[in-house]
Amino acid sequence: MYIKSKLSWNVVLPAENLDAKGLMLQKAIITRLMADFAAKKASKDLGYYLAVTTVASIGEGKVRQQSGDVLFPVDFSCITFKMLTGEVLEGIVHKILKHGIFLRCGPAENVYLSHQKMDDYQYVPGENPYFLNGKSSKIEKGVVVRFSVIGEKFIEAEKDFRAVVSLEGDYLGPIS
Repeated sequence: MYIKSKLSWNVVLPAENLDAKGLMLQKAIITRLMADFAAKKASKDLGYYLAVTTVASIGEGKVRQQSGDVLFPVDFSCITFKMLTGEVLEGIVHKILKHGIFLRCGPAENVYLSHQKMDDYQYVPGENPYFLNGKSSKIEKGVVVRFSVIGEKFIEAEKDFRAVVSLEGDYLGPIS
């Protein structure tokens, strides 16, 4: 699910990046905010950080005594993506194993669909393995699959999510 959030972060600018001209200073602060936003990648509560949409305000800078860097409080809006339990999403198959498949769904690359959650699908080994059911529905690499999220977990060290999904339900399965 896409979430619009309002956040307040502190942006630190090195003293050498400061310029007396207001527009150049604002540009430097926003550029640093964008770099910090991209580097943070994700959080447990909000999911993956996708885009800064608006900068609401930039507070007055405070000089750090030890380094001379200036800290600016910045309020901004952003868009994030987080998979929620029970949500129906679509993903692209990128890895097929005997015991299940891995899908990409937006910025999430570790979406796992176990063979136990794919009713009637059988693994077909080979150079390009795939799963096939009795109705000739085929799940192979590159296919878009609609699924339901069973659970998700945030891995703090990697700033990434893992999700377990299922095809149990109406209108779930390969769609391309």
